[in-house]
Amino acid sequence: MKKRAFYIILFCWIFLAKANAQFEMFKDSVVQLYGVVMSADSLKGLPAVSIMIKGQNRGTISNDVGVFSIVVLKGDEVEFTSIGYKPKRISIPKDLSGNQFSLIQLMITDTVFLPATIIKKRITREQFERDFINTEVPYDELTIARKNNSLATRRFLMGTLAADGKETSSQYLRQRAGKLYYSGQVAPQNIFNPLAWAEFIKAWKRGDFRKKHD
Repeated sequence: MKKRAFYIILFCWIFLAKANAQFEMFKDSVVQLYGVVMSADSLKGLPAVSIMIKGQNRGTISNDVGVFSIVVLKGDEVEFTSIGYKPKRISIPKDLSGNQFSLIQLMITDTVFLPATIIKKRITREQFERDFINTEVPYDELTIARKNNSLATRRFLMGTLAADGKETSSQYLRQRAGKLYYSGQVAPQNIFNPLAWAEFIKAWKRGDFRKKHD
């Protein structure tokens, strides 16, 4: 019994010593990174610069004068990004002595040339109607437009396309209102409704049920 207790105590001591060594090693690798982000041309502090640790979902931003502070580990890569400036990446030295690291990060302006935009005056209603009427539509495009607007095409699209958000919400509200209207009583059955039978016969003649099965 004493021998078993001795082994248990020895195991706990070894485990605690190993855990303490790992904690000290981890504690030694933690670095407080702080500094200021400035523009390279004017040496002014840049606000709202994103400072992210590569490979981790963790970071911070610089304040209104460009100052920042974040906890990192030795060997981490830190990336600085800001709109209008080229991204910059630095590495924390693995052989850094101590647990603090300060720097002044300069950001270089990133010039982006956008295509020219021509702004014209808004046309009047009369000009739009004149141009719309006088515009010549090619015969092929006109034939396609007529085909897409045919009654058969519209019926096919109505039967195959899913309802949008407005139609779905409207249908749900109608169903909900019907349930609340007949709450506590038996709802009427459309089998005895002559108007429902008339709509059914019209749909049957139109071939709606045949098209759905096809």
